[in-house]
Amino acid sequence: MPPIKLTITGTGSYLPETVLHSTEVDDRMGWARGDCEARFGIAARHVASADETTSFMAAEAARRAMDMAGCAAGELDLILGACGVMEQPIPSTATLVQERLGLGRSGIPAFDVNATCLSFLQALDLAAMHIQCGRARRVLVFSSDIASVGLDWNHPEAAAIFGDGAAAVVVEAGGKGAVLAHDFQTFAHGHDACVLAAGGTRVNPARGIAPGEDRFHMDGGKAFKLASRHLPRFLQRLLKKAGVGLGSIGCVIPHQASAQALQHATRNLWLPSERVIDIFARTGNQIAASIPTALDHAVRSGRLLRGDTALLMGTSAGISLGGMMVRF
Repeated sequence: MPPIKLTITGTGSYLPETVLHSTEVDDRMGWARGDCEARFGIAARHVASADETTSFMAAEAARRAMDMAGCAAGELDLILGACGVMEQPIPSTATLVQERLGLGRSGIPAFDVNATCLSFLQALDLAAMHIQCGRARRVLVFSSDIASVGLDWNHPEAAAIFGDGAAAVVVEAGGKGAVLAHDFQTFAHGHDACVLAAGGTRVNPARGIAPGEDRFHMDGGKAFKLASRHLPRFLQRLLKKAGVGLGSIGCVIPHQASAQALQHATRNLWLPSERVIDIFARTGNQIAASIPTALDHAVRSGRLLRGDTALLMGTSAGISLGGMMVRF
């Protein structure tokens, strides 16, 4: 398929004010100082306060993205929420963000897209399709996640690596940018590797919640093995679709799943390590907000420049694999 002509004109991110250092995790778990960082490769992560709700953080990130884009909130044609975990089941987080942006009476369409950690890539692809079809010229896509509320500290191998935060982009029709290719695969036989059971219709307070069902559970080893088995072929297919070689990629922006996952992807997929954005040590795994936060970091630090080709990629609960090649 031919490239979809659009440009990411603005990026923005928000990190909660409270910083949880890994030495504090050591103290909490009764470990020796430095054990958490040595085991998981994480030095610090941010934790949202009660006032820093999912929609609050998303709106803050959105304002920063719109400021970079030179775009007023009322000039948006569509608002797409792309959170791994919504603020509440009904109405959508996108609706809550629309209100926070002062657009509650605007009528601008606002709804959510969910693919857990890959929600941002799926929403960005949907934004591209809306632009390609002429349904929108300017779209706001945001991801905002508060992992800290669902962590089970009886299983620190999962709880220790997650952080809170939000990020957003403004995407506009035209310009010199483009979506060169997008790909997404799901292997549902791994659906039990990453699970948060509560919050839907099967496990909820009305029917009773068993101990632990309101906490996130992850078999990191299983998730890692399943994803790693499929990633090489997946990446080859995406590169072929985009007509881009590894040497032509100016910036690689992966989901910050874990230190191990980032190292494995860089080494075994032959990704250029100097071009890989790795902010895991100070943000942790921010679920869906992970990729757009890394994207905003790449833009603001000057590591992703206009005209560069960027590879956005990652894995998520499902188990799913996703990737997008864009010309920034």
